[in-house]
Amino acid sequence: MVEQIVIYRAPTAEADTEAIADWLEAHVDASVSVRDRFLDVHRTDDLAERFAEARVQSPHEFSTGNTMLGTVRYEERALDDPEREGGVLYDGIGIQRALNEALPAAERELDAVHVPVLDRAIGTWGEHDGRWHKRVSVLGQPALISVPGLYEAPAKPEAYYEEQQRHALLSGDTPPREVLENQVEGEFLVADDPRTTDALKGYVLQAVHYLETGEPFCERNSCRLFNAHYHEELIEAQLREPAFCAEHAAMYGAST
Repeated sequence: MVEQIVIYRAPTAEADTEAIADWLEAHVDASVSVRDRFLDVHRTDDLAERFAEARVQSPHEFSTGNTMLGTVRYEERALDDPEREGGVLYDGIGIQRALNEALPAAERELDAVHVPVLDRAIGTWGEHDGRWHKRVSVLGQPALISVPGLYEAPAKPEAYYEEQQRHALLSGDTPPREVLENQVEGEFLVADDPRTTDALKGYVLQAVHYLETGEPFCERNSCRLFNAHYHEELIEAQLREPAFCAEHAAMYGAST
């Protein structure tokens, strides 16, 4: 039984972990606390090298890792100054394994759930199509929540990608959020979206629910435990009423 939930801040991300913790505490029968960035609190000497080993080199190659000195130095700088990290996809399972080993042995028991909110993009390998897929979360101990994944993993409307490409051809860079929101029909989240904190609440609860019940997700797209593959589904599940389906409302309460 889960008795303690520890959420770790992501200082460079648009995510209010204190607000997430307050929401979670109102829905679960466990103590909830917030700590500073996991990569600071539980830093180990080999963590930079473990991140280098988990770097995805190609979207269609299963093997990962580049432990050349320059890459490890980059990861060291990213650990010291997270503002300098970006544009790298990491094997979520590899990162989860490294962070599990970084936890003190006394804190690895499953009565405590550790949830690092990360400003890194993480992915998992798809055996069915032979490529890497970005993810919002990797469930387990610790449960990884990727803020970039919230924006990048679920598919956006086709018009979004078309407008992005058109703008890049004309100007050579990525269009501002305001341009995409005005030009593209449909609902989606983009980097630094003010709805980030509210959307992440359900993903943190999914991590707790998985360790508590062994059930990873809900099949109903009107429930915060739903695993959204499209942004429209994400918004339906995380940002609209009701917060839960009838089954999970009985477990976690019907309030938002």
